[in-house]
Amino acid sequence: MNKTIFLTLGVCILLAGCKGLAPAPTATQTPLPSATETASVTMTAFPTQTFTPTLTPTPTWVHQGPDAILVPILMYHHIEVSPIDSNYRISASHFEEQLKLLHDWGYTTITTTMLVNAIQQGAQLPPRPVILTFDDNNLDNYTIAFPIMQKYGFVGVEYVPFTYIGVDGYMSAEQLKEMAAAGWEIGSHSLTHINLIALPADRLRAEIVDSRQRLQDLLGLPILTFAYPFGGNDSAAVDLVKFAGYIAGMGATGFTADQGMSNLFVLQRVEIKGWEDAKTFIRFLPWHGDPIFLPTDTPTPTLKPTRTPIPTYTQYPTRTPAP
Repeated sequence: MNKTIFLTLGVCILLAGCKGLAPAPTATQTPLPSATETASVTMTAFPTQTFTPTLTPTPTWVHQGPDAILVPILMYHHIEVSPIDSNYRISASHFEEQLKLLHDWGYTTITTTMLVNAIQQGAQLPPRPVILTFDDNNLDNYTIAFPIMQKYGFVGVEYVPFTYIGVDGYMSAEQLKEMAAAGWEIGSHSLTHINLIALPADRLRAEIVDSRQRLQDLLGLPILTFAYPFGGNDSAAVDLVKFAGYIAGMGATGFTADQGMSNLFVLQRVEIKGWEDAKTFIRFLPWHGDPIFLPTDTPTPTLKPTRTPIPTYTQYPTRTPAP
């Protein structure tokens, strides 16, 4: 009896001990990758597509000069719609037509200083150089002409009467500096924009010599070329332009693109009048291009009245001879 009891207790103790030794079930966790493992993961990157812009080829510049060089110089005043029929105002649309044609025909703008360097000692110039000049410091040269010029990659030369700076309707010193920073050249157009012919000596000196110094002091720019107001010049004016230290003088009545030492202080320049469009102003260009670039239009035919034939003599009553 006692053996049976002890045997039963031993079996129970043994079973209880085995149960206590069995490990309790735990949740299975996926270990996070270590920092080293993360760094070693190789990512397959998709290639970024790069778009290469199409560049317009730059014409090869060639050595030209010294002395005789072919460069058309065009003169503008106002770029705006004229309230009246004026030669001094050309519309923005006509102006852009002309610039687009110059661009399409391979012209490249240069400054007057670049031309002078080529005339005096020879220099690299584009194969079809052109100078676009603007007289009088009109505000529309900044608000209208300047952005259109930038659109075609062109620069110009602004000829400024000193006393016009900052006046209503004209450009400020800051605007002129902005244009100069964009590659434009600034030149003198006298002190007060008066015709220089037959002026008293002291007044003539002020208009030519003093205007250069005052422009340089105000703008902080070199003023190297001079444009005669109204194109008026005589030997006294030309002599003072040389004395003042200008390297060239700009005329206003030229009809040729021939520039050289003989006319360095009265460079040939042609005025582009208000009625000019791309088709008419090409007569001033020494090099033409593909006519496909000329603007097209369909003119409306003008109806003309039919001419009534003059009756011949046989239609007039004949006079019966007197008996």
